[in-house]
Amino acid sequence: MDKSSPENLILVKKDPDGIAYVTINRPKSLNSLTKPMMTDMARAFKSLAADDSVGVIILSGSGRSFCSGVDLTAAEDVFKGDVKDVEIDPVAQMERCRKPIIGAISGFAITAGFEISLACDILIASKDAKFIDTHARFGIFPSWGLSQKLSRIIGPNNAREVSLTALPLTAEKAEKLGFVNHVVEGSELMKKAREVAEAIMKNNRDLVLRYKAVINDGLKLDLHRALLLEKERAHEYYNGMTKDQFKKMQEFIASRSSKKPASKL
Repeated sequence: MDKSSPENLILVKKDPDGIAYVTINRPKSLNSLTKPMMTDMARAFKSLAADDSVGVIILSGSGRSFCSGVDLTAAEDVFKGDVKDVEIDPVAQMERCRKPIIGAISGFAITAGFEISLACDILIASKDAKFIDTHARFGIFPSWGLSQKLSRIIGPNNAREVSLTALPLTAEKAEKLGFVNHVVEGSELMKKAREVAEAIMKNNRDLVLRYKAVINDGLKLDLHRALLLEKERAHEYYNGMTKDQFKKMQEFIASRSSKKPASKL
C-alpha cells in the first residue's frame, strides 16, 4: 500500500520482499522540490531506515525527470530558517540511513537533484539522464554536499568543470568517471534497479548494513585511519559472535561453495 503526503508528491511503497520505493511525484514541474516535499522525503527515509522489514530502498522520480532541483518560487523559504534542521533535511536523512539506497535516475538531475543523487549508494541511470550543477549559474550556494562529494568521486578537475561551467554531465560520461554504476535504456531502468536490489537482499542483512557503514564512514577518513576503523569493527563483530553463530556461518559457506557462482551484475 502506498503512503504519501496529502498531495501525493512523495510516494512510498514497500514490497513484501523487503525492497522499498520512494518516488518524487511532481512530474508536471519536473519533480522540483517544495519545502513540504523535502520534509516528507526526509521523514520517508527516516521511517524506512527504522523499519526492520525494509532491506533496500530504490529512489526514483516520476515522469521524464528525476528531480529538477528546488522550486525557486519558494527559494527563500527553502534556503533560510530550517536549513540546518536535519529532521526535515532529506539528504541528511539519506546519509543517516543504514539501508543501501539505489538511485534510479532518468531525465534531469539538476542541482538539488544532483545532490540527492550523490546521497545514494548506487546509481542506475537511463541513457537520457543528465546531471547538471546550476549553483554557479543562478547564484545559489551548495549546502547538500555537491561542492565536496563530487570531487571525491570523479576527481577535482572533472568536478570543477561540471560545477563551474554548469554544463550537463551525461549518463555515459558519468559512468566512465565512476559516478554512475550502470547505464540502461529508459524502459529497463527500474528493472535494473530492482535486479541490483534483489542481489543485495540475498546477502546477510546485518553484514550488508555493517558493510555500507564501514565503507561510508571510512571515506570520511584518510586511508590509515580508515583501515584502523575496519579492523576495529571487524574485531567488534567477531567478538560478538557465539560459537553457534560461527558454526552456522561455516555450514552456510560450505553449502554455498558447492553451488555455481552468481553471475556478474
